[in-house]
Amino acid sequence: MFKIIIANRLLKIFGAIVKSLSYLFHWIFPNKRFTIPKQSNALIKSTKPTKIPKIIWQTNYTNKVSLPVYVNYLFNRLISPDFEYRYMGHEDRDEFMSKYATKEVVDAFNKLTDGAAQADLWRLFVLNYYGGVYMDIDGHAVWSISCMLKDDEYCFLLNKEHYTNYFIASAPNNKYLKKAIDIIVENIKQKNIDDGVYSLTGPIVLNRAIGEDKVNHRYYKYTCIQGSFTNEYFQYIDKPRGKWTYAKKEDLLKSDKV
Repeated sequence: MFKIIIANRLLKIFGAIVKSLSYLFHWIFPNKRFTIPKQSNALIKSTKPTKIPKIIWQTNYTNKVSLPVYVNYLFNRLISPDFEYRYMGHEDRDEFMSKYATKEVVDAFNKLTDGAAQADLWRLFVLNYYGGVYMDIDGHAVWSISCMLKDDEYCFLLNKEHYTNYFIASAPNNKYLKKAIDIIVENIKQKNIDDGVYSLTGPIVLNRAIGEDKVNHRYYKYTCIQGSFTNEYFQYIDKPRGKWTYAKKEDLLKSDKV
């Protein structure tokens, strides 16, 4: 654990340097973007079977990203080289959900207008369907994922007092993920938009699904942290005010009117 704490501190320092240099880089090269691949094989093949499939899942509004977001991606690949990587953009998520989800889930998904809200439902579904590890595009592991999860069947991330959804690791067919999906579908049906994305599809849903159960979890500082390498400016460099926090609650769902 001490090694992980040290790694956390060093990564924050390194990340701060990356962000500082990236302002200069994008001032000199304002239109330069880096491409995150939609799929990339594991850098090192692992022969040890694990309950959680060795797949890192990520999504974003585009895979053409700024330098610090790309560095964040590269770091995740290097720190867990035995994991393959899969990225899905907006259209990829639509296609995946339409192909594999039930009509009820697809209908609910299609009513969401905010990209982050769609990503909330997609991440639960893709993990419950395929399994693997989901991380937000600005999140990164602080240690080898294989070493942290070992023989776990699933792992939720505890962020201070609540479970967060920016990192979820699971084998397929997880009852908590299935329950969270059902809660989101019902929220959409009932138009429970008063508390915005956070409650409609976000972390509140996962916490409701877990309830008072004692679940396998790790503290975020020792597992996955956000914003070391990037920030809102770099993440939404081509989409100012694109973060979910700017979404108006009255616009979160498509109108039923034809």
